[in-house]
Amino acid sequence: MILIEASGDKSDDISKECMGSPYWFVQIVLKTFRQVINIAKLTNAPLIGRVIDYALFEGDDITYLPKDIVIPINKEIGAPESRVVPSQILENFLDRAENIFLMDFCPCRTSMKCESHSRDLGCIFMGKAAADINPELGRLVSAKAAKEHLRRCREEGLVHMIGRQKLDAVWLNVGPIENLLSICNCCSCCCLWRVIPHIHPNISKKIKRLEGVKVEVSEDCIGCRTCIDAGCFADAIRMVNGKAMITEECRGCGRCVELCPEEAIDLSFENPDILDKIISKITKLVNVE
Repeated sequence: MILIEASGDKSDDISKECMGSPYWFVQIVLKTFRQVINIAKLTNAPLIGRVIDYALFEGDDITYLPKDIVIPINKEIGAPESRVVPSQILENFLDRAENIFLMDFCPCRTSMKCESHSRDLGCIFMGKAAADINPELGRLVSAKAAKEHLRRCREEGLVHMIGRQKLDAVWLNVGPIENLLSICNCCSCCCLWRVIPHIHPNISKKIKRLEGVKVEVSEDCIGCRTCIDAGCFADAIRMVNGKAMITEECRGCGRCVELCPEEAIDLSFENPDILDKIISKITKLVNVE
C-alpha cells in the first residue's frame, strides 16, 4: 500500500502539486451543499432529473450498514461461535486496499455546521483513484489507522455506508468510478442522503439497505413517537393505529432500534451468509487492489 503518515501540516509544495479537485472548488461545493434538498426536488422534473441522474448518480450502488451495536448477541450472523458484525465488511476492503485516503473532514457535517457530531470524522476512499485525491483534503493512511477512525465514528453513533458513488468521483475530480470505493460515516441530521424522501425514485433506489435485513416493530410499541421525533433520514417511520410502523423506505441503519425506550423495534437478518455476499458484490463493482 502507498502510505503517507499523518502530519500536523501539509507543505506548500504538496498543495501546489495537488491532484483531483482544487481546494477552492471544494469550498464552492461545500457552500452549495446546504441546498441539496432543493436540488433533489429538481430530479422529479423529467428532463432535469435524467440529466442530474446521468451526471451525478449513474452506476451508483450504495449500501447502508446496520449499526454493530443493534445486532443482538443471540441473533448473530453466521456461525454461533463467532459473532460477525457489519463493520467487518469495511475491514475486509481496508485490508485489501492498495490506497486508503482519509478525509480530514466530513463534507456533509462541515457544510451543515453540525453541532451534534464531530465534523472531523471524514469519509474514507479506497482504490487506485483514491491516490489522486487532492492532499489538501486529507491523507493516505494505513488500514490500521482507517479501522481506528471507523471505531471512533461508531463510538459517536455514526452509521457506515459503503459503495460506488459517482458523486464522489465528480466532486473530487478522480476516477474512473470503478476505481473508487467510498465509505461514509453518516449522521441523521446532515447526511447527503436525507434527500431520499425528496429525490426521484430512480435515484433513491440506488441507496439500499443491506440485503436480508429486516426492521420490524413488535407488540411492545406504546406509540411514544421517539423513533419518529428523532428524525429518520429516509422518512421511513409512520404512526398507524397508535403504533410505529416501518415502511419499505427503511434503509436498515438501525438508529431507531437503538433509540426505542421500550426496545420494541427489532433488526434481524434473514440470510446468515449475507456479509460474504455483499463483499463479493462490492468487489465486482469497485477494484480496490
